[in-house]
Amino acid sequence: QVQLVESGGGLVQAGGSLRLSCLASGRTVSGYAMGWFRQAPGKEREFVSAIRWSTGTTFYADSVKGRFTISRDNARNTVYLQMNSLNPEDTAIYYCATGPARVGSTRSAAGYNSWGQGTQVTVSS
Repeated sequence: QVQLVESGGGLVQAGGSLRLSCLASGRTVSGYAMGWFRQAPGKEREFVSAIRWSTGTTFYADSVKGRFTISRDNARNTVYLQMNSLNPEDTAIYYCATGPARVGSTRSAAGYNSWGQGTQVTVSS
């Protein structure tokens, strides 16, 4: 069983930046994908970004492409989400997840079987 703990959320003005971190512990995540999803009030949880741990291949939702960057630190077993040019539409609870996320399911919550508790990101206008 893997445990995921997110950090780095907070309140930021539009145009600002935040960096989210997700620490994985309990078992190796090598060979798995690490993903970020978000859920805004009254909306479905949506895919934001993912990275395949072994290859470093990255995936982004169109809404964040060019503004967000996902990366990993093997030594720290941590994945990061650098978020730049934030806007109020990015306001949500951001969740870290890990799982097999095989081809075709990398952008789907169904591809992940372990989730963190989430961290709140609020962008003011």
